[in-house]
Formats: sequence, structure tokens, C-alpha cells
Amino acid sequence: MAKYKQIIKDLFFTVFILVLTYFLSYYMQFVFDTDTLVPTLFVLGVFFVSLRTEGYVWGVVASLIGVMLVNFTFTAPYFEIDFITPVNMFAALVMLVIAIMTSTLTTQIKQQEKIKAESEKERMRGNLLRAVSHDLRTPLTSIYGSTSVILENYDSLSKERQVKLLKEIHEDSQWLIRMVENLLSVTRIDDGVAHVAKEPTVLDELIDAVIVKFNKHYPEQEVKVEIPDEFISIPMDPMLIEQVLINILENALIHAEGMTELQLVVREEENKAIFEVLDNGCGIPEEKLAKIFSGYIERENTPTDGTRNNMGIGLSVCSTIIKAHGGEIYAKNRPEGGAVFGFSLEMEEEDE
Repeated sequence: MAKYKQIIKDLFFTVFILVLTYFLSYYMQFVFDTDTLVPTLFVLGVFFVSLRTEGYVWGVVASLIGVMLVNFTFTAPYFEIDFITPVNMFAALVMLVIAIMTSTLTTQIKQQEKIKAESEKERMRGNLLRAVSHDLRTPLTSIYGSTSVILENYDSLSKERQVKLLKEIHEDSQWLIRMVENLLSVTRIDDGVAHVAKEPTVLDELIDAVIVKFNKHYPEQEVKVEIPDEFISIPMDPMLIEQVLINILENALIHAEGMTELQLVVREEENKAIFEVLDNGCGIPEEKLAKIFSGYIERENTPTDGTRNNMGIGLSVCSTIIKAHGGEIYAKNRPEGGAVFGFSLEMEEEDE
């Protein structure tokens, strides 16, 4: 079905460009009383057709039709097909060769860009798999070790020790569930070709849901919230945006060493809603800023004490979700110390 839609789309675009080129050439001939620019205009039209359509066919077809139109309308004898005259035959041949070369060149460029995009996509998937393999190993090893200790020493373990081990298993299981939710979010967007189903979402309700879920897992960490007083509705997938905000808040809690204050700020700028999470911790190393949303961050000092390091995964998910919403995401260090992670979403139009 998608293939037929693309064919119809390319057909209409080719016809539109040829008709536009024809009338533009006719106008140029009438105004400047010369037909020397006509072949150039048709070659330009064929170039646009080749650039915006799939494959070689439409560019070649447009070049053949262009040759016929130039010969019929703009070359003496007018309104007759004449390829017998050497001048007309040579002009048609030159135009056809130039048009086909242009079509071939633009098609090859598009194919190279497509191959490059696929290669980049595969590289990102490889990075994601490497990061996932690393980040899942630690909690799984911890769960396996704790359950082995309980099973092998059940009778000799004190109740307090058993409760501590079970609590660690519970925490690691929760972390694994959130990791899987992150990965499912990426897969969901990738399968949908980076499109999300948006619905009008009230800002107050969104922020309340985020804070409730965050406090459930981190009751000891206070989050200062600052949002506009007026009613604001933003088109989004609320579950995915909740995932983004929770990921960024968790990232600050895990990596912002020395943090004493965590803020969630939302403001309006023109027709956009700007979400920012600010902390007063250690900030982001300059060498990591450029690739912090890439999906894989080298771990020079990998923790061996069970501490989890999932910054690359969480922020990669955030970037994917925000881009699927048509927004922008960024990270930077604050001049007064600490870091700020933010993203923008288009606001709902007035008539909606």
C-alpha cells in the first residue's frame, strides 16, 4: 500500500513540475522574446523531479517528456515534432543526456544517504546492545547472588539478613523493569517510524503524575517544581513524556554528586513549552557533553560494587522520544555549578 502511495505521489509531483516548467518557459519566451533559456529550465525541472522522487524512472520519464515538449512548442517548426533537422536532433540529444545524467546522479546521492542512514542506525543499535549487556549484567548478578545465599543458607540466616537480601532483590527487580520499559519505548517509536500518537495533555496533571511516581521510588529526594499558574494543554504522548522526565530526574539523582537541590521547571517560550531539570551537583564532564544522548558512553571506571551506571541508556531513550515528538533536547552545565537537562515541545494551537 505504501508503495502505491509513493508511486501516485511521484506521478503527481512529476506532472506538476513539468506543467510548471512548461508555462514558465512559455512566459520567459513571451517576455524576453528568446527560447535559449527553455532547455535550461526543463533540465532544472528534471533535476527537481529526480531529487524528490524514488528511483531513476521518474527522472528519465520527465527528461523524455521535456525533450518532446521543447521540440514541439519551443523549436521551429513550432507545434510539430521534428527530429529530422540536425540542430533539433542535436539539441534534443544533449538535453536528454544532461537530464539522464542529472537523474542518475541525484538518485545515487539519495541511495548513498540512505545507506549512510542505515549504517548509522545499525551503529546505534550496536551501541545500545553493548550498553544494555553491561547494564543488565550487574542487577542480574546481584539477584542471582542474593537468591543463592538465601537458598543455601536459609536456616542459618537471621531474619534481618534475609529481609535485607530480599529488599536488594526487590530494588534490582524494579530497576530491571524500568530498564525494560525504556527499551520498549525505543522499540515502540522505532517500529512507528518515529511517529507518536499525541493527545492534549494538561501540564499540571502530567507533572503531578511524574512527581508521584518519582517520590514512590525516591521518597528521600525533594523535587522543587515551578510551572506556570495558567491552564496549559500540550499535545503529546503523556506516558512517553513521563518516561523522559523520570529518566532525567533519576539521572540527576544517580550522577549529580554533591547535589543538594533538584528542580523541575516548565515555562512558555513563544509557541513552545520548555521543560528543564536543574541540579547543583558536579556538572557534566566536557568530553561527555557532545555524546551524552548518543546511546553509549564509554565507562572508564566501571563500578564493581553493584552500583548501576545507566546514564547512556536513559538519555538515549529521552532523546529518541523527544525527537519523535518533533521537539529538541539538550544538556549543558550551569555557570553557578551543576547541570541542566531540558527539552521543548510544540504548544497546542489556539483553535484546538
